[in-house]
Amino acid sequence: MLRILIVEDSRVNMLLTVTILERAGHQALQAETAAEGLSLARAHAPDLILMDIQLPDMDGLEATRLLREDSRTRDIPIIALTAFAMKGDAEVMRDAGCDAYITKPIRYEAFLQEVEAVVQEVRGKHPAP
Repeated sequence: MLRILIVEDSRVNMLLTVTILERAGHQALQAETAAEGLSLARAHAPDLILMDIQLPDMDGLEATRLLREDSRTRDIPIIALTAFAMKGDAEVMRDAGCDAYITKPIRYEAFLQEVEAVVQEVRGKHPAP
């Protein structure tokens, strides 16, 4: 079981993501704003963060940069969630500190496979003490 923080302002997307993750046996923490997400990430040190890019209070990429600058959260894998996947976006998201990105709408099996792959890859780079 993974503890996964979802930072998503769309209630429909949040409900879908939480449902998929919980049915797969994971625990979901929910934040509707970047500020709330930053606070929850620092307080709970989740295994993974799913970060919407377009949030009402702060761009998800800026929130990702702040997480990467914080010693408490810098090693948590972050997957960007975006409805807008254009050529060059992957590089922009990686430069901001995202480990991967998933386009919306989410496809159930591919989504769960990507979540697991990113967690395994990052755990390989930063083994638990």
